[in-house]
Amino acid sequence: MNHSIYNRRSIRKYLDKNVPKEKIEQILDAARVAPSAKNRQPWKYIVFGGEHKAEFLEKMENGIMREERQKAFLPNSKQGIPDAKNTLRIMKEAPILIVVLNENGTTPFAQINADDRITEICDTLSIGASIENMLLKADEIGLGTLWIANTCFAYEELTTYLGTTKQLVGAIALGYADESPAQRPRKKLEEIVEYRGVYE
Repeated sequence: MNHSIYNRRSIRKYLDKNVPKEKIEQILDAARVAPSAKNRQPWKYIVFGGEHKAEFLEKMENGIMREERQKAFLPNSKQGIPDAKNTLRIMKEAPILIVVLNENGTTPFAQINADDRITEICDTLSIGASIENMLLKADEIGLGTLWIANTCFAYEELTTYLGTTKQLVGAIALGYADESPAQRPRKKLEEIVEYRGVYE
């Protein structure tokens, strides 16, 4: 049994300690072997640290402030801005940031047809499997992670900074944990599982 499945936690406090490149590559290699729809392997990962990470996060902060004070691309999600600001603080503390792209996707603000939407859903599921592999491998080798979607509040700023038209899915903060949080509540099996035609 892979105990990382049960031991993994979302880490929001990190030590000021460098992460060896070898460990980052182990995590990325785990991501690479995840299952993907039609074996499209749509993922791409960009690893940031140091000044480059600071530049990326400056663009993210600009986007959050724009979303809050000027033109909001996600006006119905404004209640999430305080959380996005806190996430930004965490990202600044973590020594490494891994940005996640869908190489087959484009901006979520564009209208697409149903066929392309299904493909996008399948590729997003594939990327989710790849990210989960990363989180579990990180836990296995003694590192902490936080899976981040709050990049959505600065989508245009960040994709412009990255120089890409590919879909920005999110990011993962990575480093040595400076906390040991308890597991958050989970639903019971009987709340989420329904049997039909088996074990009746």
